[in-house]
Amino acid sequence: MSQKLNLGWCGAVVLGVTLSVGAQEKPADFATQVPLSVSGEGPWYRLELPLGVQLNARQTDLSDVRVFNAAGEPQAYALAREPAQTRENRMLTDVKWFPLYNSADDTERTPSVRVQSNTNGTLIEVQPSSQLEAGEEELRGWLLDASGIKAPLQQLILDWTSERDGFQRFSIEASNDLQHWQSWGEGQVARLTFADERVEQHEVGLPGQSARYLRLLWSSPQSAPVLTSAQLESTNPRTLPLPLVWSQPLAGSSVKAGEYIWQLPMGLNVQRLQIELNQPNSLAPVTLSGRRETSLPWQPLTNGLLYRLTQNGQDVVQNELQLSGQTVQQLKLTVDERGGGLGAEAPTVRYAVRSTQLVFLARGAGPYTLALGSATVKAASLPLSTLIPDYSAAKLATLGKATVDGGAVVTPVATAPTVLGTNWKKIGLWAVLLLSVLFLGGMAFSLLRKSAAKS
Repeated sequence: MSQKLNLGWCGAVVLGVTLSVGAQEKPADFATQVPLSVSGEGPWYRLELPLGVQLNARQTDLSDVRVFNAAGEPQAYALAREPAQTRENRMLTDVKWFPLYNSADDTERTPSVRVQSNTNGTLIEVQPSSQLEAGEEELRGWLLDASGIKAPLQQLILDWTSERDGFQRFSIEASNDLQHWQSWGEGQVARLTFADERVEQHEVGLPGQSARYLRLLWSSPQSAPVLTSAQLESTNPRTLPLPLVWSQPLAGSSVKAGEYIWQLPMGLNVQRLQIELNQPNSLAPVTLSGRRETSLPWQPLTNGLLYRLTQNGQDVVQNELQLSGQTVQQLKLTVDERGGGLGAEAPTVRYAVRSTQLVFLARGAGPYTLALGSATVKAASLPLSTLIPDYSAAKLATLGKATVDGGAVVTPVATAPTVLGTNWKKIGLWAVLLLSVLFLGGMAFSLLRKSAAKS
């Protein structure tokens, strides 16, 4: 029994030594090192990982990201990284809309109204504040009642009567009291007939903020169409998506007429794609496909209408496609060339992914270094609730801040030629294993000799 225990103890020693040797990660084990600056109150620091830095990782899930202190000791860390975007947490709500009138010759002033609402803020009636002569009033826009939606607003979806085909451009303003209005930018929808087919664009992106009321005022043309439906898509605030970060322009290649391919640096959960439209009066119905590897078949991702047209002396541009966020490393755009195509050369594109936050617990003296770029290391991140015992979304915003020195500039680690390099960790590991095997073999041989002598 004693000899069996000795053998088990020896095996445990070997396993422990092996694990300790394998766990000694150093900054030099990673292809890229980036110095960090910290500010605010620690010991936890939050870092927004620039996309240019992330692209130096060797593993798509960022398992090869580490933070080291000045002594080269790894720091405990967590990644706040959104998986492939799903729409399960989004809610689509039909909202009421009320017309906004102004006199036909008053193109500068915002329509003023008298509003009647109930105690909850829900609009009951909206009327012009002054009497307009019959035939002089013109429909300038619409007031949407979003008072029943408490979550941040992500998207506006409109439909209108068929008498007003073409492009519809309007400004978007938000308010919580109908007195003070904040600009939310511009919206653009369209309904076109193209090659005996109807092409429609009904969705307008919103900034992901909450508001009780939205005001839509038409600018081109100045009179608004008659709406037939208005919907708002909102997101549960507990699952509010992280902000988007955009890549640098990426060149592609033209496979054949009307077909273009772009190779991404690694597999990424792409949320949006922006296609550069250099030529005025471009119109292109497109289909976008993607795949993880060249050996896999193309999978359709989305379709849409891209255009850059001149109306009333200014460009009307729609050059973005919205994706579901699935992981792709290659993108293919197929263009219906009946609209004139996008040219012989592939246009440059920019892609957007959700930002990634890294939170680390500072231990030991700084300065601290972000390291990444290893195809062999295993994931070492912790859940945020483990790294920060009393974690909450509110506390995350109060943590100290870490930033990459020099913006998104990364510093590759200089590596010696393979012929001259010596991997001491691997040599040490094999030496320990070899000695352990010899030791166990000697013990086994000794036991066999004793057993033979007794018999």
